[in-house]
Amino acid sequence: MRPAPGEVLHFSEDPAIERFVPHVAATAVETTPYVWAVDARSAPSYWFPRDCPRAMAWVRAGTTDLDRERIIGAGSGTRVHAIEYAWLDAMRTTTLYAYRLPAAAFAEIASPGADPHAHVATEPVVPLGPPEPVGDLVDCHAAAGIQLRLLDNLWPFWDEVITSTVGFSGIRLRNAAARP
Repeated sequence: MRPAPGEVLHFSEDPAIERFVPHVAATAVETTPYVWAVDARSAPSYWFPRDCPRAMAWVRAGTTDLDRERIIGAGSGTRVHAIEYAWLDAMRTTTLYAYRLPAAAFAEIASPGADPHAHVATEPVVPLGPPEPVGDLVDCHAAAGIQLRLLDNLWPFWDEVITSTVGFSGIRLRNAAARP
């Protein structure tokens, strides 16, 4: 599930949102109220149940051959997403919806020194149409050629990723199992 040209996506388990209103999430570092959305590049980071902790890594300019093989895996594409075994059932059974939103209402946002990771709007946004079911989340990864790795615990993988030359993102890591 990717946005068409001129669109960004918002993923939700709620199929009844008629209007997105800017808000400050309880866990947000940002204090400005936003409506959050993602572009085609970032969409796969949200093919998960909302609360599922995930560690993601991808090849980027400057990724060494050694880190590519060590983190991503030899001959296994350019991106890997890792979750804990405890979340596999939720990955298989959660119904996730994609809302298509007008890209013109959004601006890119990035942490200092990082690539843009999302798009934000500061005014309410009405979806372009009804939400679309994303489908089987494991199948989404397979169809996109993204390796989905199941781990007992995310932290050893995460610690390797953040000290490597690959691009990375961690979402909902506070929900991961305790460090071993």
